[in-house]
Amino acid sequence: MNREKIIALLKAETPMDEVLIKGWIRTVRASKTFSFLEINDGSCLKNLQVIADESLSNYNDIKKLTTGSAIVASGKLIKSKGAGQKWEISADHVEIVSLAPETYALQKKRHSDEFLRTIAHLRPRTNKYGAAFRIRSEMSYAVHKFFKDKNFRYIHTPILTGSDCEGAGELFKVTAMDLENLPTKDGKTDYMKDFFGKEANLTVSGQLSAEMFCLALGDVYTFGPTFRAENSNTRRHAAEFWMIEPEMAFCHLEGNMDLGEELIKFLTSYVMDECAEDLELFAKWVDKKLMSTLENTAKSDYVRLSYRDAVEILQKSGHKFEYEIEFGKDLQTEHERYLTEQNFKKPVIVYDYPKTIKPFYMRLNDDNETVAAMDILVPNIGEIIGGSQREERLDVLQARIDESGMEKAPYWWYLESRMYGSVPHSGFGLGFERLLMLVTGISNIRDVIPFPRTPNNLEF
Repeated sequence: MNREKIIALLKAETPMDEVLIKGWIRTVRASKTFSFLEINDGSCLKNLQVIADESLSNYNDIKKLTTGSAIVASGKLIKSKGAGQKWEISADHVEIVSLAPETYALQKKRHSDEFLRTIAHLRPRTNKYGAAFRIRSEMSYAVHKFFKDKNFRYIHTPILTGSDCEGAGELFKVTAMDLENLPTKDGKTDYMKDFFGKEANLTVSGQLSAEMFCLALGDVYTFGPTFRAENSNTRRHAAEFWMIEPEMAFCHLEGNMDLGEELIKFLTSYVMDECAEDLELFAKWVDKKLMSTLENTAKSDYVRLSYRDAVEILQKSGHKFEYEIEFGKDLQTEHERYLTEQNFKKPVIVYDYPKTIKPFYMRLNDDNETVAAMDILVPNIGEIIGGSQREERLDVLQARIDESGMEKAPYWWYLESRMYGSVPHSGFGLGFERLLMLVTGISNIRDVIPFPRTPNNLEF
């Protein structure tokens, strides 16, 4: 019989004469004549009990099985006599694939998140992290389903780039040169001798490349890893993270906000429908308010207000913030969470930010003071989406690059796109890990990505 998922066996309607299960032992109780093996194959939270007895030729070895060991068991699926389970397997064969030593770190007790980060190669075997990464997988599929159903084209944008999308300079440089013997010219590193003949970086965004395809294929999106050398050790930041970045042709800011709201609602509804069992774990043990937050996020009409109005609300709130807020300063997480959790009690879209705090590519508004930018803020997280209508006017875009103190040369191709059939277009970036934090209630970004990359941490 082909390998069955535990969840399928647990939902069986009748006993079966021959079933096969492959997995890892979560707990084991052995006696002289019987052993009870709790097996999990990673497909769901539930374990399936396998009963092995002394009639098996290798029973003396089975009695030595430990937590963490891997086995293949076959036998009859029978009604369980134990409480809390409908079925169990009466084994007629148990193959010991791997015997774990007694030093296996994941014994039957609760472990702190901090400890589990030190054994990130093993933590997916725990209930919490098995559930988290199953949800991550399902949400990845849901992202592609959403855009496929809306006829977007999926674009693979470069990971290595010679430009800086954000203009912030927080880049990881990439080189093939010998760091112990760098070539120099006029006292500076000579990147002409490097692999690409120029400076190269890991990308901070696929947006600029996606824009080029948006101006050719229409609505497109990219979904991949991005990198930022920001020395920030907060719960919300990582050096390597994944971004969902759609770009839409002939789309103004209003349509951009519509798509962002629709995407978040779709994804939160999807996780509630498709990952209900795993969500129950997080609602019970991680965030008691998780389900009400998800219901609110999936079904509310999002508030839309200008940055100027948001600042006024915050200033008049009477709330004491750690960071003072005034026009021209970016909203901090505490401001975003106040708006969503205390003032409006639902997701909020803030638009028309001052141009001085936004990148060069965002479309300049007629007031010459703000740009057609928008951020979507959600409870418990703050900003989850940041986007804008892109500047389609060549002369204005050139002036914005000059104002930002950036060189035009690396962006020659981006500027040239505004010369040939430029049209209004818009897009945004959705931080995938922040989405996962929203839908699981997990408060630290390190716990929703398999192997987190943060300052001073490059393990695994």
